[in-house]
Amino acid sequence: MPDVVLTFEVHQPYRLNVAFRNKLNEVISQGREPAPDELERMYFDEELNKAVFQKVASRCYKPATALFLRLLDEHHEFRVSFSFSGVLLEQAERWAPDTLELFKSIARHRHCEVLGQTYYHSLAFMLGADEFVEQVEEHRRVVRDLLGVWPRVFENTELIYDNHLAKLVAGLGFNVVVTEGSEKLLGWRSPNYVYRARGADIKVLLRNYRLSDDVGFRFASRGWEQYPLTAEKYSSWLASTPGQVVCIFIDYETIGEHFPRETGIFEFFEWLPREAAKLGLSFATPSEAISRYEPVDYVDAAEPVSWADLERDTSAWLGNPMQVLALARAGALELPVKVSGSPVFLRLWRLLTISDHYYYMSTKGGGPGEVHSYFSPYPSPFTAFAAFLDALSDLERRVFEAAGGELSEAPWVKSVGSSEAFQFYMGDDAPLPYVARSGLDLLGYVKSVPARSLEYHVERGHLAEWVKWVLGLEELSAFIEGLKGLRGSELRLKLIEGLTASFMKIVGSRKRRGSRQPSERR
Repeated sequence: MPDVVLTFEVHQPYRLNVAFRNKLNEVISQGREPAPDELERMYFDEELNKAVFQKVASRCYKPATALFLRLLDEHHEFRVSFSFSGVLLEQAERWAPDTLELFKSIARHRHCEVLGQTYYHSLAFMLGADEFVEQVEEHRRVVRDLLGVWPRVFENTELIYDNHLAKLVAGLGFNVVVTEGSEKLLGWRSPNYVYRARGADIKVLLRNYRLSDDVGFRFASRGWEQYPLTAEKYSSWLASTPGQVVCIFIDYETIGEHFPRETGIFEFFEWLPREAAKLGLSFATPSEAISRYEPVDYVDAAEPVSWADLERDTSAWLGNPMQVLALARAGALELPVKVSGSPVFLRLWRLLTISDHYYYMSTKGGGPGEVHSYFSPYPSPFTAFAAFLDALSDLERRVFEAAGGELSEAPWVKSVGSSEAFQFYMGDDAPLPYVARSGLDLLGYVKSVPARSLEYHVERGHLAEWVKWVLGLEELSAFIEGLKGLRGSELRLKLIEGLTASFMKIVGSRKRRGSRQPSERR
């Protein structure tokens, strides 16, 4: 029988304030601009976020964590693991300190393991390696400082994974990465084994999405032929599953929030350890699992996979033009924010990278559309998009104003006319609704357009030619020419690396020229 690796995702976002413009106008009507420390309270709906967190804490986080603490003490073979986002932990510290104390207790339990992720549960991996690493390290620090543990197992936001991510995570010292056991990744193979990443020295554990979704989505579905799902029945399914490990990975809010107490969800987990023990099933943390078994093969993820929607790719966040434009605009602002040196601007920008903002903009139909709508606080994806652009546009304005207008006039940043703008295509005669008018625009779209579009333009020399003749950057053009033959996220991240270096070189030269001016005047 396989070892059971039971892991919970624990995350709550900061939801944007749809009335941001009204709040801003109120402050301006008083004859002043909001102070930097006021902006976060204006961009995000603090009242709503606090109310949601405290409701979920009372229905799920506190009773479920108390339950698992007791089960870990009573059943010495039982194990449970958690992946807490950084923004979840800071909300607990602000609005439910008793919940945070429970999280601390279970995190330090000898039969529990805490996973690493990005602090902001963000799309940082799509924005570039440097930002991704910074957010992962920030998360590690807060888990160490608040929970007293140091993560060795990694789970990227929404289980997004590909070969390049595996290399980055291995380089950060993680021993194993958890991702979705998608057929796109495995083909005919089973997810119930330990694998190794292609091209990286790190092991991979794969979520068994069928058995996970039996609890996470179907538990209370009266139309399901297996309803009601009991701990006895579920344990028999786990015991009859062939393989080394079976990874059950679900949202923590499944317990008490998505499925209220009246559905029997607490009783299900109350009885699970003892029903599993009757059948001889053992549980393991991810670290225990990889210590017990050697990899049977490697997984090769040339394109990203995730646990979201039926497609199990990145379309949950980048499946329509609104989402792509939103991430492109956010991605383009990264460098100006970091050049500004303002910790307030950096914090606000990173809060706008939280994956949920883009998830709420999805226009998918059917079952996935219902799930997106269930989680969204907005009446429509268009409202989510408008709220996001309101906040981002205001942040853009403040960042460039803080630069005194100098940065916005730099050739890399200043927009060109429509006749010189770069039109993205998916292939011959297949234009996309995305147009770059500056170097920053280009960088933003490189972070969000489909990888196939980047491959098309790099292979045919379009990007290199535009950078050379429109932006006048011959060195960058030569760098892009040298990327021919790369594919997928490797190409994307190399482009981001080259464009970022070019921007920083221009900013650095302008700063050096500026720093000489006082002595020249004297």
